[in-house]
Amino acid sequence: MALKYNQKRDDTLRKWLKKTESPLALSLQGAALSHSCVGQDKAKPDSSSLYRSRAAASVSGLSLKSEDVLNLGPEPAPPDSGSSPSPPSSPSARSDMSKSEPPNFSDFSPEPPDSQEEGDTGDGHDQGVQGPAPDVDMEKDTTKMMELLSRLHLQDRSENKLTSAEFLQIKPTLKHEDELSESDLCSVYLHKLLMLDYRARYIQAQQEQTYTSEEREHETDFFEDSDDESEQANIHPLDLQMAVFHCSDSFLKQKMVTKLSQCQYALPLLVPDPFTGDIECPLWTFRQIQKTWKKTETKDNETVVTMKSMSICKAETPMVLCFRLGSLSGSKSQLINTLINDRHSTFFHRNCPGSSKKRLLLDGVAEIAWYCPSGKPTDSFSDCVAFCNLHGDGLTHHKQLQILMDKASVNVVFVPALDQNNQSAAVIKHLLESDKPLIVLVENSGNGAKQLKEGKYKVGLKERSQSDVSKEMRRIIRDIISGSSKSFQLESVSHTGLRVDEDVSSCKTSFSSAKEIMKTIESVPVSDVKNTFLPCQGQLWHDWSRINKEQYQLKGNVEDDKCNKLNECKKLREAQCKASCGKLMKSFIEPLSSLHQTEREYFLKWTQILLDDHATKRLSSILRDYNQKWSEVLDLKKQMDKKKSEDSDQKKTPDRSKELKTKQAELSKISQDLQSATCGLEHFFREMAQIYEAHKSLDKPPGQRPTDWSKYPELAAELMISGHPMELMDGDAGHVPLTWISGLIDQVKQKLGNKKVFVLSVLGIQSSGKSTMLNAMFGLQFAVSAGRCTRGAFMQLVKLSEDMKKDCKVEYILVVDTEGLRALELDGKKTIHHDNELATFVVGLGNMTLVNIMGENPSDMQDVLQIVVQAFMRMKKVRLSPSCVFVHQNVSDVSATEKNMDGKRKLLEKLDKMVQLAAKEEVCDAESFSDIIEFDVQKDVKYFAQLWEGSPPMAPPNPGYSECVQDLKSVILEKAKKSPGVTLSEFKTKVGDLWNALLNENFVFSFKNTLEIAVYRKLEVQYGNWTWALRREMLKIEEKLYTKITNGELGIVEKNLLDEDVSNKYDEIKDSMSKYFENEEDKDMLIQWRAKHELKLKDFLDELVRGLQRKLNNVIEQKKATAEVEEKKSVFENNLLQKSKDLALKLRNNLPDDQTLRKQFNSDWETWVSELTRGLKPAEKINLEQDQIQAIRELGFESDLIMKRKETKCYQEISALGDYTEYVGQKRQNVFMETWDKMKKVVSSSGHFPHEDQEKIRNLIKHVEKQASDQIKKNPVAQRGYSSSYLREMSSNVVTSMTKFESLKEWKYPLKNEFKVDLILFVFYRTQRWISDSHSQFIKNNDVRTYLESKKDGYYSVFRSFCKGSSSAVVLAELICEKLKSSMTEAVCNQTAIDIAGDMRCNVPAFKENRLNLEKHVLKSLAEKRDFNRYIKYIRDPKAYTETFIREEVENLLQTEYKDKCSSVFQQKISNIQTQVLHALRETTKGNSGDINKWLQEFTGSIKGELTFGTIDPQNFTDVKDFDFLKEEIEKGLNSISADLSHLSVNKLKWFRQRPDEILIDQLCDCCWETCAFCAAVCTNTIKDHKGDHSTPFHRSPSVRGMHIRDRVEMSLSFCTTEVAGDGTFYPDSSDRLVPHKQYRTAGPPYDTWSITPDEHQMCYWQWVVCTFQEEIEKHYNLKYEGEGTIPMDWRKVGLDQALKNLEEMYK
Repeated sequence: MALKYNQKRDDTLRKWLKKTESPLALSLQGAALSHSCVGQDKAKPDSSSLYRSRAAASVSGLSLKSEDVLNLGPEPAPPDSGSSPSPPSSPSARSDMSKSEPPNFSDFSPEPPDSQEEGDTGDGHDQGVQGPAPDVDMEKDTTKMMELLSRLHLQDRSENKLTSAEFLQIKPTLKHEDELSESDLCSVYLHKLLMLDYRARYIQAQQEQTYTSEEREHETDFFEDSDDESEQANIHPLDLQMAVFHCSDSFLKQKMVTKLSQCQYALPLLVPDPFTGDIECPLWTFRQIQKTWKKTETKDNETVVTMKSMSICKAETPMVLCFRLGSLSGSKSQLINTLINDRHSTFFHRNCPGSSKKRLLLDGVAEIAWYCPSGKPTDSFSDCVAFCNLHGDGLTHHKQLQILMDKASVNVVFVPALDQNNQSAAVIKHLLESDKPLIVLVENSGNGAKQLKEGKYKVGLKERSQSDVSKEMRRIIRDIISGSSKSFQLESVSHTGLRVDEDVSSCKTSFSSAKEIMKTIESVPVSDVKNTFLPCQGQLWHDWSRINKEQYQLKGNVEDDKCNKLNECKKLREAQCKASCGKLMKSFIEPLSSLHQTEREYFLKWTQILLDDHATKRLSSILRDYNQKWSEVLDLKKQMDKKKSEDSDQKKTPDRSKELKTKQAELSKISQDLQSATCGLEHFFREMAQIYEAHKSLDKPPGQRPTDWSKYPELAAELMISGHPMELMDGDAGHVPLTWISGLIDQVKQKLGNKKVFVLSVLGIQSSGKSTMLNAMFGLQFAVSAGRCTRGAFMQLVKLSEDMKKDCKVEYILVVDTEGLRALELDGKKTIHHDNELATFVVGLGNMTLVNIMGENPSDMQDVLQIVVQAFMRMKKVRLSPSCVFVHQNVSDVSATEKNMDGKRKLLEKLDKMVQLAAKEEVCDAESFSDIIEFDVQKDVKYFAQLWEGSPPMAPPNPGYSECVQDLKSVILEKAKKSPGVTLSEFKTKVGDLWNALLNENFVFSFKNTLEIAVYRKLEVQYGNWTWALRREMLKIEEKLYTKITNGELGIVEKNLLDEDVSNKYDEIKDSMSKYFENEEDKDMLIQWRAKHELKLKDFLDELVRGLQRKLNNVIEQKKATAEVEEKKSVFENNLLQKSKDLALKLRNNLPDDQTLRKQFNSDWETWVSELTRGLKPAEKINLEQDQIQAIRELGFESDLIMKRKETKCYQEISALGDYTEYVGQKRQNVFMETWDKMKKVVSSSGHFPHEDQEKIRNLIKHVEKQASDQIKKNPVAQRGYSSSYLREMSSNVVTSMTKFESLKEWKYPLKNEFKVDLILFVFYRTQRWISDSHSQFIKNNDVRTYLESKKDGYYSVFRSFCKGSSSAVVLAELICEKLKSSMTEAVCNQTAIDIAGDMRCNVPAFKENRLNLEKHVLKSLAEKRDFNRYIKYIRDPKAYTETFIREEVENLLQTEYKDKCSSVFQQKISNIQTQVLHALRETTKGNSGDINKWLQEFTGSIKGELTFGTIDPQNFTDVKDFDFLKEEIEKGLNSISADLSHLSVNKLKWFRQRPDEILIDQLCDCCWETCAFCAAVCTNTIKDHKGDHSTPFHRSPSVRGMHIRDRVEMSLSFCTTEVAGDGTFYPDSSDRLVPHKQYRTAGPPYDTWSITPDEHQMCYWQWVVCTFQEEIEKHYNLKYEGEGTIPMDWRKVGLDQALKNLEEMYK
């Protein structure tokens, strides 16, 4: 590497020397060539000699003239480095130094001094200029440089530069300094520097020293001076700093220099490149440094103090240049420090810790620092003064010296002695002759300050105290600069022809783009920039925010009010769209989207720098006014408080209050001016956010770049990932742009993945050091200002290092910084509300909240604690559990343990007191702070030292503060390790939940944890899968046991048998459940439901087991009840078989044709059946209709009324009626009866009684229907048959229920007989089908004649076979196949039904997932069918309608997409069963001894495990001996059966025990069916009897259920989700009690069991339903959509597509 760089220098310098023909150039060329012969390769001149040719020119014996030396000009830059002018200046502004007047040196020849200068040059003993630098010396220096980089582990960083991103990663806690190795130095230095610990400059690596025993024996004498050259010295502190500087990219350099400035250290101004020798001015690194000072001057005999604040690059100040000529024994830098800050080493010097003799990188570096006065009498200087210090001998570094002397206001020269023959004489002579002030400090002179002539001073140093010299120097410099007009501006250094870091193309390109922005901005006054060019974030956005908040405080007709506000918001969004993407935003977004990453970073920084420069003057003026007015307000408040405490002069207090209000108004106006004048990058991003939100909310099509608004979140996401803070809450509008935040986080998630983050939020009063603390802790970029420049909340991502990720569950820390609480410009209630809102928001967002308390003022602390405690209490009530740490800043003595313990005790007492106060307001049962949050006062309270070590602006940061920051950072990281964090998606959701709840007056009441809801819905889906797996297993067990029962192999079903059969599946599901709760990414949230769901699953299984046990035991009981009949059937079948065989034998010899044969069989069949069933009573047919009429008649109702009501069939829809007015009589009165006409006015002007009473009748109908259904199903109709007594009992119970209902105290109306008859008929109607089906089953099982008739075709087949001469084996095979066919058909259909149901459960969109998903599809189906009657059925009985929906959906699927699938499953099941039967057949036939009885027993026994199989009497087939033939015949029959069954119709599935639709109904409808007390919307919780509130996203207008305004025909139109955000009231019952909607839970049950949160979104689906079926609804309920119930026009604009889209959105 050394050779590479030497060659480069060689070539460059050769070209320059050849081009230059001055005597000095020729001499240097000769010297260079003479030295090129020394070294390894004599043919090639070594460039190391060229590198030092200037310092070694005297080698050839030439005497150099001063004009030759000083006219050399700057060395040319390397060919590849470029030499373009810096971006802020025009190319012509920079000139060659030859244009300035050079100093006139006398001839000199450098002599090697004895020692090196002070530590400012790197050690305490300057070696000065030691003559020629031979080739080997340069090689050695280069080698040392590479060795240094290697020791620091930076050897690969000269090309692959260090970046800010690398060092902003959060790494493990820094090692103790005693444990540092050299490889740690770079990282530790940067981290300490970023944390503003100025001791970063003094860190040292621990040197390990090991000695062998032999070395110990030969140790030199203690008194001998043994300087071991081979011993490796410590790395010099500034070698470390400069090595890191050289190996860093421009942005990390800038950050380093900015932090060095904050640490009050000198900054590198001119830096030689250690490899090429080029001198560079790192102007870019200064760009972000702002300096603030107070200038003191006398005007009109008055002292005037003026505050100035500006970029240091723009500041025009005097510059004092300090350099030495020759070698000094004292420290130049140490003396300069006393001029700037005698308590802090601004410039590094020989007496600083870590200083050593050996250093590499500091010679030739010029550093600069500024003295900034504080406006006090003790100031050293009255205005800002720059001090520049050139390290090393000025004679050696004449290029830097020449430039700096030209720029300096005062030259301060340090020389060892004044001697005409000294090499420095020529320089001093030139300086004496120039017109610039000069101070010469002579080391060997003991004289005091002496003025030689005007502006020329000589000061002796010998045997004088530093303080005396410093005092004289300050006086001299003050005198000089007070009369000097020469000023220095940092940017001017870039005009000297030096290489400037801003000359790189990426920086220049970005600067040009930023300048384009500034051209636009500069065209208007500063205060008009935002209004003119950033209109979307101005009044339009503020108005939108205000109106959007008002949607949560609706008044009057809330639906109308809501629609009006939505329209206003829409208009404002339209206006934003029209105003968006002006010239300024285009010129900002275009480079932002087109520049590559480095250029983009330059562009953003340039833009901010130029914006700050532009606004500085105006802002300074406003801030002065603001501070003055603020002071006046504070003084006035103190005076008023004092007057109140003294209880005196009460008459004047009102006047003072008025004055206070006036001043506060003036302060508010100044604050507004400050906001208007403040324009930074955050305002550009805010404008992007509003452009995006406006276009997104209106569904505008994406534009073309750069105006493509859809790409804005992606641009912002890239910046956020790279470390830029993004606005989370707009403090000016007091609103969170949720759409923008959602888009932004989605893009971050897309680029990074859905990473987990630990959210750290910060709260504290205004100007309490929150942002400073975060910036120091994490190296962030939050704005730091004592003014009110930025408001709201900002977020910034900080990445964890790979080492940290190993111990953490998160990969990033997301830091949320906020504006200060108790803002002075906000007053009274507005302040409290704003602060509570902000505190609740950021506390809710954070996994951890830092509560920052400034100072030790008890009142300040109390205000903040009250706000914070209330926020934490709210989090507890909504089941969020962040942690917190209190940071008590600016504590005078953080080490005073006893005092701090007492402080912690007092803090805890205050917290407990605040909890007790807040508990009353929030209605929470809490007595202490530990009741609402986990809090350890010993660990979670931190005391911070003061930030500054002294008084600003010259005070450095307090190292104690940095230690506190590091300690707090460790605490945060420990908490982060234990925290599960949140994913980016969860964070996005949390932002929306918190903000939407905060928009409401009652946060706790309105908070909807969408994240928790989403996790719970996923759990519901999983729970549904687990329960389905259990149900499916139980269905398989049922099939197996049912077959055994049918075959007579099982006499009773014990519960333990079922438990054992299902235990394996249950264990498997429990394991799956455990894995889900333990491994799911949301496991920390899921844990709250684990125990409950485990119990629910166990209960579900127990219910399944008990249900199946009852069902199977009922089958057994039924089988036992029909045992006698079954025995008769078997006997009759055998007799019929024998008779058929006998008849066939008779006819065999004279066989007639088939028709005659059939006729003969039919004739004999009737005879046989009659003969066999003689004496058996046939089953009676029933007449349900006649029995129903008789049962009602027996209750005393007239036959005419019964027949009339029966004929109208109105009773069939009684449960779905909208109006029951015609069914009730006059209202009963306590004293007398009024006429019905008068009662119309009392009950309702509409002519029907109130909605509450209508609902009571509906509930009565529901109750009676359920009671009757449960009652009839308890009767054994299928076992014993139907009896008319069942109907009489049912009707009697209905009348009893109606009588009880009429006797209720709250019921005031008699029920008409028409209603009573209709209700009984309705109950009969709803149970009729079940009775008929059950009785049919009874007949099928118990009527022998019917059974025999069903077997007629089978016996005819046997008869015909016998007639045609078939053997007994053939006939037996036919009988077996006949029984197998019916059994196989049943098994195939039952098994297929289970499989198809399972497939539909997993794949049909309506049936998979959870209850909420099913509800969505039911509503979608209703909309697509557009059938009002269906809607009414759904509204009145959602469960029954959902069951109907499932049946219809399954029926449709079976006839369409599942038709082929059913056929495929049929084939599979048939094949499986056929294989099993064939296997049984072959195994039974093997080795059979010829006993047909044994063969039949073995065969039927083999298949009875899978199929039901009736008995066959072997007596009729004793002649069967050839079992192989029998087997073949059965196989033929099986093939025929399989062929027939392969064409089974899906309709067959309806006629067997297991049906897909019924299986799905059992699974999907076994959930919660509670309905909303307002709108009758169904709870969508998948779990029946679930804990907690009922809820649904599908609330609707209560008008669809017939709710109306009491005593009026006007429909109650408003959604309950809208009402709870309004100021309306409602009647919870038929009494006159009114309850505010916002407090609906206080109405008691059922209202208090529902969670109804306000929703600002339109429920378009139900708006469409109301408008589509308006006439039908009005007719159905006999009500009108008029008056307060008038449908808003916006509702009528909703189409079906929009309604269905809204349905999907509500589901999500």
